[in-house]
Amino acid sequence: MTQLFYAQAAEFERVPAELVERARGYQSAILCDVGGRRGTLNSRIQPLHPAMKVAGPAFTVEVRPGDNLMFHVALAVARPGDVIVVDGKGDDTCALFGELMVAQAHAAGLAGFVVDAASRDTDTLASGPFPIFAAGRNPCGPTKGLPGTLARCISVGGVAVQPGDLIVGDVDGVVVVPRAQVAQVLTAADAKIAAEQQRLAEIARGELVSPWLDGALRSAGLPTLAAGR
Repeated sequence: MTQLFYAQAAEFERVPAELVERARGYQSAILCDVGGRRGTLNSRIQPLHPAMKVAGPAFTVEVRPGDNLMFHVALAVARPGDVIVVDGKGDDTCALFGELMVAQAHAAGLAGFVVDAASRDTDTLASGPFPIFAAGRNPCGPTKGLPGTLARCISVGGVAVQPGDLIVGDVDGVVVVPRAQVAQVLTAADAKIAAEQQRLAEIARGELVSPWLDGALRSAGLPTLAAGR
């Protein structure tokens, strides 16, 4: 009965797998731009290695600072492809996870960790295949005795995260896309990439002044570049 109780926490709607696969091809910066320049976690949450990338639906966890009891429960019930996202209150006085928990997550087919708290076993984890984004490093281990929550709305790095939201992370950081907006954001990302490719082609042709700049200067009540020519 107890196991069923915790397993029920995993019963939430996730961003569809086909949209997750599409999202893997986008930079976090592109998704942030077309999502209204919001949804990016505080820059203290960084990949353990610059090559690490993650994409998947959020399995949210809230813990008291320095305690990882509910993090372990999440590992036991999260589904393959989930990204475990932990509100650890930004605490860096001890690590909430290390090599053993990452090995378990990788074996369970999880997509990655995004943890607003410290990690340890950094040398091993940074060279491994499992994507990890964390806020600091500390060799001290956590306690395992305090209650928390699973699969509820949490705040991580200044951003609200709902269970099932899309998580995308890379060397620039982590962005959260609300589940209901993912399809729209990915379509807008395609348009953004096309526009940036066009601008790169213009720069290659020697067209170095951005075409929108004079309009922005005019709107700000400043002299335009055209006026000074």
